[in-house]
Amino acid sequence: MIPAFPVYLFDVDGTLVDSAADICGAVRDTLAGSRHAAIGDDFLRRYIGLHLADLYQDLFPAYSPDQVEELIETYRRVYPLRKHGSTRVYAGVAETLAALGGRKSTATTKRTWLVKDLLEQFGLAQYFDHLQGTDGFPAKPAPDVILTSLAALGARPEDCLMVGDAPADMEAGHRAGVKTCAVRYGYGDAAEMARYQPDYWIGDPRELLG
Repeated sequence: MIPAFPVYLFDVDGTLVDSAADICGAVRDTLAGSRHAAIGDDFLRRYIGLHLADLYQDLFPAYSPDQVEELIETYRRVYPLRKHGSTRVYAGVAETLAALGGRKSTATTKRTWLVKDLLEQFGLAQYFDHLQGTDGFPAKPAPDVILTSLAALGARPEDCLMVGDAPADMEAGHRAGVKTCAVRYGYGDAAEMARYQPDYWIGDPRELLG
């Protein structure tokens, strides 16, 4: 059983919402005309939650930083145009957030304005005390987004549980000094997450309610 925590931080993609179709579709839009134009979701899902630079650098190792940044900017332009049309909230998320005590925030690689837009669209923003994305600082697995979110809440790492579906979430949580909960239903590789020895595992968000 997972004990109650004073503070909960949630990853978004693969943890609160199944957004892979929109994310992968937007990435393919940026790859139109390249040899990777038809790349599949199975490959792209591995990068959800990481910085876009990780994906584009792996796809185009000879690209300069400026060329990679151009692809990132194209993605940031085309992804919002999809208006989360193929994104869905995972079963049990809304009722879990509504019933879960403690203060809540996000810790995601998305930009904060986009997190707000997405969670408001799906009626989830009302359950959060703060929304935090990755704005101008290193993305997970760096701990910056977690520490920024905790600072906004005036919370201590030892009072927090970080809930996420990816190895980057688990590593960032460890580096930030918070407890971690690995989600089995998202996009992350369970064996890779296990390397970071999560404090808890869940197969359904309602398991957070104890």
